Amino acid sequence: MSSEKLEMSESQSVEEKIYTIRGKQVMLDKDLAQLYGVETKRLNEQVRRNIERFPEDFMFRLTMEECSRSQFATLNIKQGKNLKYLPYAFTENGIAMLSSVLRSEAAIAANIKIMRTFTGMRRTIARYDNLLDKIETIERGQWKMQDHLAENDRKFEIVFNKIDGKDTLPMQGIFFDGQIYDAYVFVSDLVRKAVRRIVLIDNYIDDTVLTLLDKRAAGVQATIYTGRASRQLQLDIEKHDKQYSPIDVNMFSKAHDRFLIIDDDVYLIGASIKDIGKKWFGFTLMENTSADKLIALLQ
Repeated sequence: MSSEKLEMSESQSVEEKIYTIRGKQVMLDKDLAQLYGVETKRLNEQVRRNIERFPEDFMFRLTMEECSRSQFATLNIKQGKNLKYLPYAFTENGIAMLSSVLRSEAAIAANIKIMRTFTGMRRTIARYDNLLDKIETIERGQWKMQDHLAENDRKFEIVFNKIDGKDTLPMQGIFFDGQIYDAYVFVSDLVRKAVRRIVLIDNYIDDTVLTLLDKRAAGVQATIYTGRASRQLQLDIEKHDKQYSPIDVNMFSKAHDRFLIIDDDVYLIGASIKDIGKKWFGFTLMENTSADKLIALLQ
């Protein structure tokens, strides 16, 4: 066997005798004695004679529970079997200190081999941690890419829906007398389109307007500003809000025209919502009108 392969084999042999106990990498007195070519009793005698050199972070005694763990099968410890003594565990610093109390050539050579093994293990752990960091970085990049692709898919769907006419509503037009259902469907589609809010400014409303606004999606806030509310309408609103998602109704008499705000879009409606389709009326999307500014003026 070549010297390189022999050194690797010896390193692996030492590595197999390194355990992790109490969060520290340690070797047991029995294994160290074997590597040093001395009896375990002899090794521990030398340690006791120089006990001031071995503080707790250099050496500590295992508990019975720690000895019973499966990783120490080499100790031939079986549950319930008494031990003559509880073994000592030596940290890397403690093993380095052993070279000062065990002065034989075999002990010094074994210590050099052990120190090199510890150093090699630290390098391996460092490379492993670095690899984990790289994998985590790659995974974060993949998650971001997936989110980006999902957002692109959503945007493409919106575009394709507009192309197919599924998400497109006319910006302006006229409904003629008798087109009651067509006008009703148009306003219903506007209501369903809302994502955040619906604000209706209309001096004349009744319970049919409440029913129409109930077509909005969950979580969409609905507010009405109207010129008057009869006792019957107030009763209708009260009973409606007890069963369905509430609609905020406020008194406002300064508007002559009717406006329907869907999120950030402002529509000018030529007829009261309750009367749409009964007579000619026009509507238009006011593209240059700020919904927020218009709502602020209502306060």
